This record gives sequence, C-alpha cells and structure tokens, in this order.
Amino acid sequence: MIKIICGPKGSGKTKKIIAAANNAVAVAKGHLIFITDTKRYMYDLKREIRFIDCSDYAIAGEDALCGFVKGAIAANYDNEYIYVDGIARIAGKGIGEMAKFFYMMEKVAEMRGLEITITCSCAEEELPDFAKKYL
Repeated sequence: MIKIICGPKGSGKTKKIIAAANNAVAVAKGHLIFITDTKRYMYDLKREIRFIDCSDYAIAGEDALCGFVKGAIAANYDNEYIYVDGIARIAGKGIGEMAKFFYMMEKVAEMRGLEITITCSCAEEELPDFAKKYL
C-alpha cells in the first residue's frame, strides 16, 4: 500500500512523516526504513528506524531513486514500513513526471506486503491523477 502526504512547501509534511514513522515503531513487527536527502531530521526519528540520507549516494533521476528504494528494501526480507521524504526533490523531477516511480513502488509494496509513505510538495488538487488514489 502507498500513502501520500502532500502539501505546499513549509506545510509540515516532514513533521507528519516523521511522526508516522515514530508511531509505527510501536506496532511494527518488521523493519522500518526512512529515506530522505538530508541528515537534518535523523535525530528526530526513533533509533529502531533505519535512517538513510540518500544524498550520500548521488541519486540522479527517477530510475535511480526507484532502484535505490528497491535496494534498501532488498537488504532485509522483513521490511514492513518505508518512508520517503521529498521524492521530487531527490529525483530532480516534478511529481507529474513520476508515474513510473509510483507504479514501481505500488508493485513492490504489493509483492512484499509493505506500507510505503511518500511526501510530495504540492497541494492536493495539484496532484496528478495517477497519484490521487494514494491519498
């Protein structure tokens, strides 16, 4: 399952995704992974959450981001929750151009029984049609 947290820049999306990750620790039976492009929030997350600052890996584009997330998932078989903060910023693309990313994440989530939560910097009404079903 995929969930989107959306809103304009500065609307609190990162705080919401961090809270969701921290709350999931209490109910998770498997691993939790939090992927973002800054170390700024690493100490806001509970230590049970695997924090990955993808800026250390020079991700360039939607395909690279998709492969990176799949690689992080492949590292452990018992992953349960994946959080990705700022996919458009990481991929260097607008959210409207990332249909392939959402398609691939949906397939991986179904195949592995994952809950993937993603933040998008845009108003709800600006989300492309392919992403609205994840609200």
